Amino acid sequence: MAELARYAVSADGSRGRRHAEAGPAHRDEFQRDRDRIVHSTAFRRLEYKTQVFVNHEGDLFRTRLTHSLEVAQIARGIARALRVNEDLTEAIALAHDLGHTPFGHAGQDALDACMREHGGFEHNLQSLRTVDVLEQRYAAFDGLNLCFETREGILKHCSRTRAQELGDVGRRFVEGQRPSLEAQICNLADSIAYNNHDVDDGLRAGLLSIEQLEGIELFTRHVGEVRSAYPGLAGRRLIHETIRRMINALVCDVIETSAANITREQPDGLDAVRLAPPLVAFSSVLGREQAHLKRFLHEALYRHHQVLRTANKARRIITDLFAAFTSDPRLLPPQYQGGAPDSQERRVADYIAGMTDRYAIREHQKLFAVDLS
Repeated sequence: MAELARYAVSADGSRGRRHAEAGPAHRDEFQRDRDRIVHSTAFRRLEYKTQVFVNHEGDLFRTRLTHSLEVAQIARGIARALRVNEDLTEAIALAHDLGHTPFGHAGQDALDACMREHGGFEHNLQSLRTVDVLEQRYAAFDGLNLCFETREGILKHCSRTRAQELGDVGRRFVEGQRPSLEAQICNLADSIAYNNHDVDDGLRAGLLSIEQLEGIELFTRHVGEVRSAYPGLAGRRLIHETIRRMINALVCDVIETSAANITREQPDGLDAVRLAPPLVAFSSVLGREQAHLKRFLHEALYRHHQVLRTANKARRIITDLFAAFTSDPRLLPPQYQGGAPDSQERRVADYIAGMTDRYAIREHQKLFAVDLS
């Protein structure tokens, strides 16, 4: 591994963990964080939580687990090129979706509506809550006891009010500062992964067509290159080769643009990174094309009538479960019944957010099916 740049986060300079622990042997603190995340229950559950398509709809569509691995792969490559901490970058990427509900964004929106009078629900904050509190694996503490830098990087979004409640880990939102370059890399790697891989899944499902996508600059340019280089190529190989090139173009653009930004600002450490404008970025051209692709997917895929029908069912399942569990907490597993300092509604939200797609469907059937045989 190349020597870290002066603006990278060093494991030796970490601000530490919430609960003091002896240092790890044969690995550094951020490698330990990454390993704890991979071994967590919440990480394993991502295998059965969806991106766009509900888990039972097919074995080849992406899940939150495959998405997280793809984000980590993209982010780590960018981190290496910019000489920042690959292990911290990987840990943040692998943990960024741990708080996601079943049924993707439809599930989050439904749970947020249910929690509107009780503090709301946001998967980003739930990811932090998962690693801080909800994981129950260690004898000495709740949560995974991750390093400050990993926990801060997980928080991609946060309101000023909630940030004030979170203390040091939310301070940058209060003070209007940036996170580490490692966290900034994960944010863009996330958007590169989900936009391009949702194109792949949408085409696989037959909800998008190549003809539709040929109105999108990023796709049009690269599918043209593929057709020119490989005349007669069609089907899945044409799609894979095109998406591969799209991802590569975006990653190279981020590396080149970010390197130029870093050269211009000359940050001499993490404090300077926090005070600088966002340094990890797309160029204006690729940024515009990526945003156009995102808008297209929102209208053509996420609002497709088949996706909306499934999303409507998902919202109904989440809403019904929340109503049942809050009206009669005895229906909950014992560990989610009572106990300070959280409200009963928050404990119900924790339970539902931790469900996989198929577990939520089964729980709904158990509570609402009329067959008593």
